[in-house]
Amino acid sequence: MPLIAEYSTMAQPDRGIVEVYDSDAYLGDDDALMESRTRVVAGNGYHLYLHSLQPDIEVRVTLRIWDTPQQPPAQAEGSTAVSLESETGLLVVNQLPYGPAGEMNLPRPGVYEGHAAWTGRTATAAYHATTIRRAAEEQWSPERIGESWGQCPAAEQYTIDLWFVRESEPEDDDE
Repeated sequence: MPLIAEYSTMAQPDRGIVEVYDSDAYLGDDDALMESRTRVVAGNGYHLYLHSLQPDIEVRVTLRIWDTPQQPPAQAEGSTAVSLESETGLLVVNQLPYGPAGEMNLPRPGVYEGHAAWTGRTATAAYHATTIRRAAEEQWSPERIGESWGQCPAAEQYTIDLWFVRESEPEDDDE
């Protein structure tokens, strides 16, 4: 059960959302986006939406590719099953509206299944709420508020563990 590949990047969850998708999957999915608000991570097979409870403090997104199925990390606050198809073999971690935070080359294109797990989500949101309240009471400058995000004692992280399950289905040219 060795780890085949791992990629990690920081991303800004503006509007509380970070996306992970195949580089050719340009169209989003409003239903999956809304579902992420209750499930934390939701997708449509080509997109995954990671829902943070705050919009300002960067979160770490880690993608890990395994050769066999894995269990979710024991220390996770929560986890959910995911499936992601990548016809190009290139996954993008996107931050709305800033654009890509990074990219990961998969070992090969195809359909991957796995799970997404998260830690630090609640603690980071609590720090964010306390900081916003304090900034309003003490009339902090925007610069001071921005500096405070880097001082968050919690680390919000989303870990997506995937393993290859099959090749992508060929597209039907008749459609």
